[in-house]
Amino acid sequence: MSWSPPDPHGIRTQSLDVGAKVTLRGRRLRRAFLEQPSKLDDLPADWRGVLLLWAKREGERVKWDTLQKLAGHANYQPAQELLESLLRGGWVQLEERRKERRWQPLWISFLHLGRMQAALGLPWRDDLARRFVEETARSFHDPRLTVIAAALASQPPQRALDRLALLRALDGWIDEQRFGTRRDFALYARGGTKSLREAEWNWLDAQLDLAGLGVQRHTPALWLRAPFTLCRGEQRLDLRAVPDCIALTPATIERCIAIEGAIGHWRVVENRTSFERVARLSGAEDAVLWVPGFAPSWWLESVEHLLTLLPAAARIACDPDPAGIEIALQAGRLWEEARLAWEPWCMDVQTLAALPSTRPLESSDRERLQRLRQRSLPAVLGELAEWMLAYNRKGEQEGVL
Repeated sequence: MSWSPPDPHGIRTQSLDVGAKVTLRGRRLRRAFLEQPSKLDDLPADWRGVLLLWAKREGERVKWDTLQKLAGHANYQPAQELLESLLRGGWVQLEERRKERRWQPLWISFLHLGRMQAALGLPWRDDLARRFVEETARSFHDPRLTVIAAALASQPPQRALDRLALLRALDGWIDEQRFGTRRDFALYARGGTKSLREAEWNWLDAQLDLAGLGVQRHTPALWLRAPFTLCRGEQRLDLRAVPDCIALTPATIERCIAIEGAIGHWRVVENRTSFERVARLSGAEDAVLWVPGFAPSWWLESVEHLLTLLPAAARIACDPDPAGIEIALQAGRLWEEARLAWEPWCMDVQTLAALPSTRPLESSDRERLQRLRQRSLPAVLGELAEWMLAYNRKGEQEGVL
């Protein structure tokens, strides 16, 4: 199949000989300007905005319908004009088909995608690949993520970098013992609750058990045991009937307008196994709450509401490690804002030193401790932080509670 002579705009045509030649129905052809591409300096603002969206996507051959969806309905006409300009400028090749008595774009091939990206100020594919290699050289806290990251090398560079960044965020989420909904993780990873595409969620789901890593798909719930009754009008939820622990959704807690009963303390426990033990042992006298690491917003709001209904001092027990100190401070702030007392519980130097096993600090632990030294800490936690730095050890509360 040969190209036709150029038309007045320099465009050449190549017939693909598909369908009935007599009626032209179903036939396809290619159109392209086969000389060096023109400059992209003087594009109208609306054209440039659309072209940036197109140039950021992966792959040099794409369906026209896909590009129209990227441009959006509001940019329908600028997208049509931009496509024709790119064709005449030698940047794209069009594959068209005969439909409804006219030729319509079907496939668009970007002939000089790297040069186009550079002209628009976007990174070259080679630059992206080099950045990916540099990023994969950094280790993960969770070894499972190392294997998944290595497999990204076979993917297009931009996608590989985006997904590698998600793995980095997930590594931090796991290391900081966070817990929350998928929206909480999206906010943590990219700064927006809806910032992950469905394809990215599907990829993460295929690689890992997200729920097991504290990223929940379903409605979150506050786990507790307490010797009181939650009230809403004539409705009652008597938690004294619970022998171990129960999960209440934020909506359930929000609907409560009063609490009947009394407690000695609120006890907040980070480690899940330790929480269940404390709930069974102390839940008949105290209200025992599980804090899932760095508490998500729904947990903070639910506990804040409970404190307004039943004010009492708190004892907060988290891992005797740098992250545990920060988690305790975050939870304790709720009591401070309510002008209630709180104190660390089983987070002192003696507790850590007496643990049957401890672990050395990592570089991220030392960085966290240095930040904590700049803050005003309760005396017990300040001493714990200094001891960890001096002896290079940290522990887990499961060995205590």
